[in-house]
Amino acid sequence: QIAAADSEACTAAPSERRAEMRLITHNMLTSNIKGVQEGFPLGIQAEKVEIVESEFSPEFIQNMLPKLEFDAFVAAAKELGVTDLPAAADIDDAMRQDEAFLQKVHHALLDVHLIDGSLVCPETGRLFPVKEGIPNMLLHEDEV
Repeated sequence: QIAAADSEACTAAPSERRAEMRLITHNMLTSNIKGVQEGFPLGIQAEKVEIVESEFSPEFIQNMLPKLEFDAFVAAAKELGVTDLPAAADIDDAMRQDEAFLQKVHHALLDVHLIDGSLVCPETGRLFPVKEGIPNMLLHEDEV
């Protein structure tokens, strides 16, 4: 499902493309500032968040669950206003099959978009801006 959506976005005319910073992306980002030992998870300071519904695929979410740093995902979701996700320790095999739980994860992971704000290095407090859904993780010369 995601690959299809991403390929459609890539083939759209530049004026039709919409940048989307979702929590699925956030869960993979880390601060690579020189000397930083704990660059994950990045905090979120949201200025603008949008909800954009996407097609639900229970199989995709089930396949993503073991790949997510789930507690970091839950913390990030809370920073964006999604408060109904359980802690990783509370997830059991029955929940992994429960469609209501999978829909909650899907919503937070794929439907909540950070449009404008900042990602925050947990160790240094350095802000990485997010503008129009695009996170700028470029480092300054003295950070490399």
